[in-house]
Amino acid sequence: MNGDLKLLKADEQTLDELSVYLPEGKILQQLADFFAVFADTTRIRVLSALALSEMCVSDISNILGINQTTLSHQLKMLKTQKLVNSRREGKIILYSASNYVINDLMLSGIEHLLERR
Repeated sequence: MNGDLKLLKADEQTLDELSVYLPEGKILQQLADFFAVFADTTRIRVLSALALSEMCVSDISNILGINQTTLSHQLKMLKTQKLVNSRREGKIILYSASNYVINDLMLSGIEHLLERR
């Protein structure tokens, strides 16, 4: 594949697998944007709360002690990344985690941090 490269340990099979599995282009940027969501403590708290229960902005704001304007901004970002769903019930909009993968990812992060202790 890459006969010009002088590699110490990587073999041809490794190079072939990298060419298939190493994210590039649009997918790479989307992956970076996805993980950037977890760089903000407010968004992590919101995702954690929504993993437990569907809630409206007012309830999330009161439970987490977050200003509703700030919360609405964070929810918009989470919806853009398709991490949060919303549905209308009368005059109230209810938010929920989009799927179990997000909760699993956060739990894996916690397990990783606890293992490092």
